[in-house]
Amino acid sequence: MLDVDGSVDDVILRAKSAHENGIKNIWLTQIFGHDSLTLCGLIGREIKDVSVGTAVTPIQPRHPLMLAAQTLTVNSAVGGRLTLGVGLSHQMVIEGIFGLEFSKPAHQMEEYLEVLMPLLRGQGVQFKGEKYKVSTLGPIEVPMPSEPRVLVAALGERMLGIAGRLANGTATWMTGVETVKKHIVPTIRKVREDLNLGLPEVLVGLPVCVSDDKENARERASKVFAIYGGLPSYRAMLDREGASGPQDVAIIGSESEVKDTLLGLEGIGVTGFVGGIFGNREEKEKTLALLGSL
Repeated sequence: MLDVDGSVDDVILRAKSAHENGIKNIWLTQIFGHDSLTLCGLIGREIKDVSVGTAVTPIQPRHPLMLAAQTLTVNSAVGGRLTLGVGLSHQMVIEGIFGLEFSKPAHQMEEYLEVLMPLLRGQGVQFKGEKYKVSTLGPIEVPMPSEPRVLVAALGERMLGIAGRLANGTATWMTGVETVKKHIVPTIRKVREDLNLGLPEVLVGLPVCVSDDKENARERASKVFAIYGGLPSYRAMLDREGASGPQDVAIIGSESEVKDTLLGLEGIGVTGFVGGIFGNREEKEKTLALLGSL
């Protein structure tokens, strides 16, 4: 998970450094700074063999037709190496900052994907729902090297059902390994199996730190990621895990301990890992090097 602070040049330099360390997949958040999809296009043009993705782009401020056009443009620019992650953000952000409605969020995501996905497959859309009414004249006129994959930030059963039915899979954040194993993977897999859609992509994002001082690393995690302990969707997953806070789901330990944990994810149905690297400078460098080596 790339740090997107600073200038565009700063972000691209970090991406190049990550790539030099062996990283082949770079993910960007969308909070209150740079537009992450634009950065994906810039990074993908600068580094020709790296895959890029958003984890995740909030849907409420972006009409699905316009997000589809932007996604197809970026995917064309990077030669089909883009994964679009979409999510609902949080009520405090959508209502308090954007001044937009946050009612029936799961229903809104369902309608959104009903519009977005056909457009990303090169089709036109005629859709009339409660939240969206879209009637295109035809497909979006952007060359398609390949269809961009779409992952949905989904944690609860209904959202996992929507992600499994309408998208390629899910992207999680701050959800512990046991909860991924016992809740996320089996729930979305069942949806896909019932519809004969094949196995879903399950992208798991967690804080990660290679450190010889686990207690200090845990204390830093509790401070750096404190906000996630109070957001309802993440709090529900932490409670399910039996975790008091983000520090209890962060992957912390020696190089061998962190490596063993990460390599074990594939065995529970995880298809990708996004590391939110934290720690002091030496710990960050060690963590980046380990992730690149895998």
